[in-house]
Amino acid sequence: MSTTENPTYFERTMRVILPLGICAALIWLAQYLSDALVPFCIALLAAYLMNPLAEQLEKVIKNRAVAVLGTLIIVVGFFAATMALTAPLITGEVAHMGRLLSEVMQNSELAERAAKHLPPDVWQAVKDVASRPEIQDLFKGGDALAMAKAVLAKVLPGVWGVMRGAAGLLAGLAGLVVVLLYTVFLMLDYRRVRENWVEIIPPAQRELVLAFAEDFQAAMSRYFRAQAAVAACVGILFAIGFSLIGLPLGILLGLFIGLLNMVPYLQLAGFVPAFFLGTVHALETGTGLWTVFGLIITVFAVVQLVQDAVLTPRIMGQATGLSPAVILLSLSIWGKLLGMLGMLIAIPMTCLLWAWYQRYVTQGAEPTT
Repeated sequence: MSTTENPTYFERTMRVILPLGICAALIWLAQYLSDALVPFCIALLAAYLMNPLAEQLEKVIKNRAVAVLGTLIIVVGFFAATMALTAPLITGEVAHMGRLLSEVMQNSELAERAAKHLPPDVWQAVKDVASRPEIQDLFKGGDALAMAKAVLAKVLPGVWGVMRGAAGLLAGLAGLVVVLLYTVFLMLDYRRVRENWVEIIPPAQRELVLAFAEDFQAAMSRYFRAQAAVAACVGILFAIGFSLIGLPLGILLGLFIGLLNMVPYLQLAGFVPAFFLGTVHALETGTGLWTVFGLIITVFAVVQLVQDAVLTPRIMGQATGLSPAVILLSLSIWGKLLGMLGMLIAIPMTCLLWAWYQRYVTQGAEPTT
């Protein structure tokens, strides 16, 4: 029998080691080039999300370049208008929260009321959180811009270190320009690349690769378009609900919980900060603590009901894909491997592996070599 039919032990070993070595080399290369790849990946994601709008405009305008320009104007205008409308509200909430924390730390009427109505361990926990230097710095002066700077300095210390100073500011602006240029060029060529990329695949493997790409596209559409739309709606609903019950920082917390919803059901982690802010609100207004907690739970329940009964069926349909646990695990693993770049490519790479698993393992297809 031929050697091809009965591979030697060395050949079998190399068939395992060689792909692992290639994967390790690619991960190392991605880490080395991460600073250059992050702007491109951000632009690629932005182009992917905005392309449906550009295609709709192109049907009306009949010109791709004008449609891309119109898409950018609409998107930038939407975010600018949103910031203009919400910035005063957020600034007021930050200032209000700063005053409340100052009163809690002093021997004020609010602190005396808290000591009377809260269990000792809960009151001590509130004081411990309010007395932390990072919390004090976060709300110092009630300036939303200062708060954003403090958050950025804590969450992304390396990036913040680069951005400080005039030279860093210019570098940051240059980075934004690079991302914008990448986005424009990718959107201009999006249709041509999507329609012609299959020509580079050898004819013998073309059908298999196309089927694989369709699986990948289906998974990507669910998590980078449909789930993003659901998360945005959920964030707005939470912001409205928290504002109606008077929760401090309700708008910010609502939008943050909406962002968490990019991983389905991770918004439940928002109970912790919501209950803390609810405790502060109860002390300030004299409302019963359990009444405030009940209102918070009601907001979560109503939003979850709207999400499951209306948003998910209408936006995502009957599509199935990665479970929330797999999404969270993929974000953790890819983020650990490649940092910011890993967080950006975590879902696409996981969708790619999932499509391969379904095609070759679940359905029993034979990969072509």
